[in-house]
Amino acid sequence: MITPRQRAVVEFVLDNLVWFILAFVLAIFSLAIPNFAQPGIFINIIEQSTFVGVMAIGLAIVIIAGNMDLSVESVAGLTAMITGILFCSRGIGIGLTMTPEWLVLPVSLGIALMVGGIIGSINGWLVVKLKMSAFIVTLASYIWVRGMVDAISGGRSAQDLTPALRIMGIETFLSIPLIAWVAILCFVVFTFIMAKTPFGRHITMIGGNPVASFRAGIKVDRLIIITFILSGAIAGVAGWLLAIRTSGATANLGIGMLFRAFAAVVIGGVSLKGGIGQLPGVYAGVLLLSTIQTAMNVMALPVHYTQMILGALVLAALLLDTVKLAIRQKLA
Repeated sequence: MITPRQRAVVEFVLDNLVWFILAFVLAIFSLAIPNFAQPGIFINIIEQSTFVGVMAIGLAIVIIAGNMDLSVESVAGLTAMITGILFCSRGIGIGLTMTPEWLVLPVSLGIALMVGGIIGSINGWLVVKLKMSAFIVTLASYIWVRGMVDAISGGRSAQDLTPALRIMGIETFLSIPLIAWVAILCFVVFTFIMAKTPFGRHITMIGGNPVASFRAGIKVDRLIIITFILSGAIAGVAGWLLAIRTSGATANLGIGMLFRAFAAVVIGGVSLKGGIGQLPGVYAGVLLLSTIQTAMNVMALPVHYTQMILGALVLAALLLDTVKLAIRQKLA
């Protein structure tokens, strides 16, 4: 008979397993790869985790609620392009200026949040009100939003972002880039929301059992729509950060990020069945992917090896998710 203390220890290990894996991988790479264990490499890992990490937050919230959002990559590309068009001075940028100049920061961020939130609300409304499959709805959004990026850009790019925005992609705090601090702040805020507020607890309950949640008086439909709005808005922030980092936008910016965000969510311990998952684990998943990518770059291995390793990691994470679910059922 397992004791409450033993159960608590097992639950802690299951919830934080990805952090132990990350520590193990970092230790192995530090011992096996020359010049890997240095501050510059670790800072690069954190910086490279920024964009996928932010995108993964919204995706994780939707999956915890028992749904799926495949549109986040295209939403990020659209908000990056809109940011580039409005606030770049070269290419297709119109060079919008504001007085005082720092106003461009909240205004551009607000636009990114609004654009992403609108697309998310469309997805949520179609899923909840018309009872359409979230997979199909967001797959369609993935396609038409990317088409919108091509339409408004004409395949051209915007360059030379206004200095008030560009400085965020250059400056650092405690040697860590400011854009990476934005991602860390997002994880801290949404970790608190999901773990310590009724909203977060209700989202988890809905993902675990929507019928029981409805009978308990939880407004299931409204909360599901909110998760899609949040996912779109957070993806908008990821696109905004992408534009800042690249000092502009291209029509193909962000392509491929969906796979990495999805992989990070699964590796981070979020169950695709819904109702299980914590955002700190998702951040560890993002860092793990970035660590592997960085190690492959340091060793100058071909790109296809990285893809093979990431694919194997996703399969391993799915298997691990099944094992963890079985363990939890035995503990119940």
